[in-house]
Order: sequence, then C-alpha cells, then structure tokens
Amino acid sequence: MDSHKDVLERLRTAFRSGLTLPEEFRRAQITQLMSMIRENEDSIMKALHQDLSKPKFESALSEVDIVINELHHAISNISTWMQPEYVTKNLATKLDDCFVRREPLGVVLIIGPWNYPLQLLILPLVGAIAAGNCAVIKPSEISAATESLVAELIPKYLHQDCYAVVRGGSEQTKALLQNRFDHIFYTGSQAVARSVVQAASVHLTPVTLELGGKCPCLIYGRINIQAAAHRLAWAKFFNMGQSCVAPDYVLCTEATRDALVPALSAVLEKFYGKELQKSPDLSRIVSDRHQNRLKKLLDRTKGKVLIGGESDQEDKYIAPTVVVDVAEDDALMEEEIFGPILPIITLEKLEESIEFVNRNEKPLAIYVFSDESSVVKTVMEKTTSGGFCSNDGIVHMTLPGLPFGGVGASGWGSYHGRWGFEQFSHRRSCMLRGWALERLNGLRYPPYTEDKLKWLRWTTSAQNSCSLM
Repeated sequence: MDSHKDVLERLRTAFRSGLTLPEEFRRAQITQLMSMIRENEDSIMKALHQDLSKPKFESALSEVDIVINELHHAISNISTWMQPEYVTKNLATKLDDCFVRREPLGVVLIIGPWNYPLQLLILPLVGAIAAGNCAVIKPSEISAATESLVAELIPKYLHQDCYAVVRGGSEQTKALLQNRFDHIFYTGSQAVARSVVQAASVHLTPVTLELGGKCPCLIYGRINIQAAAHRLAWAKFFNMGQSCVAPDYVLCTEATRDALVPALSAVLEKFYGKELQKSPDLSRIVSDRHQNRLKKLLDRTKGKVLIGGESDQEDKYIAPTVVVDVAEDDALMEEEIFGPILPIITLEKLEESIEFVNRNEKPLAIYVFSDESSVVKTVMEKTTSGGFCSNDGIVHMTLPGLPFGGVGASGWGSYHGRWGFEQFSHRRSCMLRGWALERLNGLRYPPYTEDKLKWLRWTTSAQNSCSLM
C-alpha cells in the first residue's frame, strides 16, 4: 500500500503535467463517475443498507439520484463554466483584454462523512474534477461498507494518476492532514473541523467546511397542519434524523403545538405503521456510540416525551420521538441532535422566535411553515442561515443551481453545480496588453505634473468605463 507521500507525489506529478486541464479530460472523468454509479447501483444500495439500514427508496433519492443529477448538470455546463469572464474596462485599458480565468487549485483533499457516505463524498469530487484538480478522497471509516466499495470502485473508473482513495480511522486522517494540499474540503462535525483547520493552517491551506448545527423550524400564522406534519416528519426522520439539514427543533405557539403533536403521531403511524421498529422504511443509528449519545440526551431532557422515546441498543434503534415543554437550556438544545428526536419550544410571538434563533449560532438551514407570505418574508429577512426553505424541509439542497453551504459555525464556503466548480477554482485576474497607446501610458511616468495627474485620473475613472472586450 502506497504511503500518503507516495500518493501525493503521484497526483502532484500528474497535475503538473497538465493532464487534468483539458475540458475533454474533465468531461471524460465525470462521465466515468456516471458509469460508476449506474453500473454499481445495486452494490451501492447494499452497502448503504449494511451501514445505516437505509431503505432503497431513501438511498435512491439521497445517494444515487442526487449524484446522477449533479453529474448531468456538470456535463451540461462545464464548457460555459470554463469560459473566461470578461470585465468592464476604463479608457486606459480600452484596447486590452481584461478577464477572469478559472484555474484549478492543484491537489485537493476531500474528507467525507458517514451519514450520506456516497453523496457527500462524490458531490464535492464532481466540482473538483470539473475545475481540473487532482483529488485525494477520504471516505468515513464509520460507514465501513460504503468506504470499502468506494475504495474498490474509484480506481476502476477514474484515472489512477489523478485520483486516489485513502482509507483509515482518525489516526490515519491526522497523518494525512500533516501533508500539504492545495485545498481541503471537509464535511462533518464542528469538533473535528477545528482539528482540520488547525492542521491546514500549518501550510496555509484554504479549507471548505460543510458542518451543520441546530436547524430551526418556525411554524406561525395560518397553517395547513396536516401538510405541515407530513413534511416536517419526512424531513426530520429521513435517514433516522441523521442529516445535517434536518429540522433540529420546532418553534411555535401553544395552540400550534397542541394541533401539531397529534398530527405528527398520526403521520408517523401512516408512514411506518403501528410498530415503527418493524418498518422497512426507517434507517438505523450508525453506531453504538451515537446510539448512547442520543439516549443520554433523552435521559437528561427536562421536557415531556409525548411521542416515541423507546430504544433498542442491539438494533441501533431509537423511535421517532417528539418532546414538548423544552426550555432553551435543556439538554436537547445544547448541541445538534443528529437523530430522530424533535424538541418543540413554545413562544407565542414570531418576533420572540426570531430573537431565539438569532441568539444562537447561524444554522445551516432555517425552515418556516406558514400560509402567510408576510411570515415567510419576515423570517427570511430577519435571520441568517446557510440555506432557507419555506413550507418544506431539506429539499432545497437537491437543486444543483442553488449553492449549498453554511455560514459562521455551520460552515465555510458552498458547493453544488457551478458553486462546486468555483469552490475548487482560483479566479485569476488577467490583463493582456499590447504596445499601443504608449503616449497615453506616458502620463504615469515621472517627472510627475499636475496636468499628468488630472488626465490620468480621468482615463482611469469608473465614470469612463466601457464594456468593450
């Protein structure tokens, strides 16, 4: 097995050779990724079920189709993305070519998480390839079956001199991070992100962090409570709540809570049957450690469990759970839940809920459920988050045209579609000049005079800009 140093040297040599620069090469590699997903869909489904007991339906939507759509989007748009972007000029640069050129960063590192172990590894890889980079891919060892499959498939489908998979646990990741990369893309927890940033700082390596946080769902004003319950339950309990964009808690009035809880109870029975644990449509908690963490949160809460609360350690199962009478300092509000537990906090005024959200770290997503456009607009304008979605949950991240990423503690940078291409590109400012107008250039040369300064300021003024290319 090659050492990290050998792997990086192989990739850096390939990058310096210019192999990844032509559009044809980038397009071919993205097409190969498409073939990899399509030809191995059954194996992917099996690995995801082995790791998280993911239902085929959820795996198809959130791991396979979203990647296929991203690949199609990249193939359709890569030519446009690679074109130079011409800029407005002034009189002094009228005869020059002035443009922004997107160039690859070099050899990048992509560290994936365990909760969507294929999607959240391959989507940034699409952006890295489209931008012309070489990449080291580090899947999560926690989702071991998917890690093994990715390590097997990537070398079969992608150019081995340009793309490599590195496996291992936390110690191997720490050793990997001691090497110099041209960019690091990390998806995972805030705690590990701090270690990634610290390691990157040694080499002054730029980083993209896709983290998470406590994504609130505000429910105010007139509301179709049945539709709200369906969409909230689906978004919260998809992948057993192990989604960075899952609604983490609900803010609403007491009246809304009293209508919502029985509606959620009915919806959960409709979705998963009377014996939820036997449903084939519910995933499982990824590990004993995460199971124990969630159980401790439930044991420590001072709120009242009205739905669920049951657990089975051997089955890595925690029932979809709804907790009411939750206070701001409750154990369930200390950290991102990342599991099938939904706290409901009651605040009678929308303004109070907005203040509540703004007192805490900026979340990866904010959701607002309301039939009143004024409510939606007020929440959107008076809060900040990585993403925003009204009257639904998590679906905003499925559209390649929208940037996906956090803000502040929920993440640095964004990707999906062109935004991934931009994240892995250097925007190089270029000015191509000839030898014409040397007499005009003489205005800037010493000896300096007031007349020269006057004319030079006039030729470089923004008021005398032009869009000639």
